[in-house]
Amino acid sequence: MKITSAEIIISAVRPNQYPEGNLPEFALAGRSNVGKSSFINKLLNRKALARTSSKPGKTQTLNFFLINEMFYFVDVPGYGYAKVSKTEREAWGKMIETYITSREQLKAVVLIVDLRHPPSADDKMMYDFLKYYDIPVIVIATKADKIPKSKWQKHLKITKETLEFDEKDAMILFSSETGEGKDKAWSILKDYMNK
Repeated sequence: MKITSAEIIISAVRPNQYPEGNLPEFALAGRSNVGKSSFINKLLNRKALARTSSKPGKTQTLNFFLINEMFYFVDVPGYGYAKVSKTEREAWGKMIETYITSREQLKAVVLIVDLRHPPSADDKMMYDFLKYYDIPVIVIATKADKIPKSKWQKHLKITKETLEFDEKDAMILFSSETGEGKDKAWSILKDYMNK
């Protein structure tokens, strides 16, 4: 997909702050520091639209990025980050849950996991939560460049087994360094936009 415009429209914490209109939306979820910002930047050919940070837990709101004036990426706070107070984590949890379970414009959730390691308990919990609410999931197994190509299938198998992956969902091997999986990700996102 050719990206002609990409801008952050609003950082929201409550439903009354979400953008109006019926454009399709894709939420991006994953552990803090798993590479969500790098994924967004790679997909959009931007250096720093989504700020990458060496300090996890930086995203604390729902950040709505309007792409080509056609759809939104919604970056949600990363989970599993210890240095945030329990109260704060619970507030984020509530904010994410409200958005995911009540937003009609949400077409799918892009769940980003690190291919190098089995999905964490938090990844599994997030996947189960999305399946419970019958929300389509696109799993992005990122950091593929950090593993020899000959081991990709083995790592994908572990990821699928750990998540108890539903084959109705999509899983994409991805690298924000090499661009591996980028075209496939766009093709799946486009399918969902038209549903």
